[in-house]
Parts: sequence; structure tokens; C-alpha cells
Amino acid sequence: MKQLVIFLVIITTTKVYGQGIKHTNPIDFLPQGYSLAQKIIGDLNNDAIEDCVLLIQGTDKNKITKDQNNDRVDRNRRGVIILFNKNNKYELAISNYDCFSSENEDGGTYFPPDLVLTIRNGNLYVEYAHGRYGYWQYIFRYQNSDFELIGYFVSKGAPVIESETSINFSTKRKLERIKAIQHEIDVFDMFNSKWTTIKMGTYLRLSEIPDFDVLDMNKY
Repeated sequence: MKQLVIFLVIITTTKVYGQGIKHTNPIDFLPQGYSLAQKIIGDLNNDAIEDCVLLIQGTDKNKITKDQNNDRVDRNRRGVIILFNKNNKYELAISNYDCFSSENEDGGTYFPPDLVLTIRNGNLYVEYAHGRYGYWQYIFRYQNSDFELIGYFVSKGAPVIESETSINFSTKRKLERIKAIQHEIDVFDMFNSKWTTIKMGTYLRLSEIPDFDVLDMNKY
């Protein structure tokens, strides 16, 4: 007995945002279930054409909760989409939808750090500002078909800087600077400096980082 097989084809208007797809509007790369939190423009692959970086955030209503003060807060995680501009059409370079916590994560006795993405000198900076605790930044460069971590910098304390650490993953060198006299505001701050060579394997790739909050830079 022959069987009749029927194939049902459903046509939808869902946005397409995968590898090899091109769009004139960067917003068309937003995946379902996400909204745009920040959009920045700048050249990221040294072709003198402005590319686009999207900071995105989930829109799951189940992750909108109440905090300890009974205030309504959005706990949806955030991510990043990087698009290269090719002949006035954008192509997906890399994406990582959930590598950043929400802006409403518990900061303990202090507010959670502010996340800002910037493009400077052809590199992508992932920066966190944390008030009196200082700030830190991760520097990514497009190489080997991904955005690889080439630098890290942290400054502890504000307005009085207690210490600074800078890591150059390209040269495998680390500079640590510790204030000689703590808790003193001087016009000419005196720091004790120390250079070391770090041990590392492969570069960290932005597309593969599961959570920036658990990155351990102290191991270098």
C-alpha cells in the first residue's frame, strides 16, 4: 500500500541574522527575544569604513523581578553583535548573546558596575566603571576570524588610585603599579612599578566568553 506524504511549508517573516546574511539596517540582525541597548559605529577591520556594534539585551518577562527594595528590575542578560560594513551592507562578524550580566545585578553594598562599549584605534573596548572602586577594561582586536583579547587594564580606587594593572597579551607583558603611600592625594603620585612576563595559551575570543563576570585576570 502506497503512502501519501505531504510536506507542509510555512513561510514566516522572521528576521534572518546568521553568517553570510546581509542587511542594510543593522537592527535587522537583532535576534528574536532581544532588544537594542546600545549601538556604536567605528572601523574595526582597518578598511576605513565604519562598522557597527550592537549591545543587546534579552526580553524574557520571567526575568523581570523585584529587588530587595521591592523595586521592579530587569535581570535579562546582555550580549554583543558585531557587524562589518561591506559595500553599504552589513555582515555578521561575531555574536555572543549572553556574555554580560544585566545592569541590575546585585552590587552588594554598592551599585553594580556600568558597562559601556566603545571603539578606539580600531579596537573594541569593553569597559566597566564602578565608582569609588575604580574601573576596568578589556581590549579586543579583530584577528584570526574573531575578536581576540589583546589587552586588559584595571585601576582600583577613586578618586585616590590605589593600584593599576595593565596586561598586553600580544607581548605577554604585565605592568603592576601600587601607590607607595596609600590613601594620600598628591599632585605627584608615587607608584612602585613591577614588570613581569605572563604565561598564556590561546587568546580569549569574544564569541566564546560565557560570562565576563567570572573572567579571572589574576591568573596572568
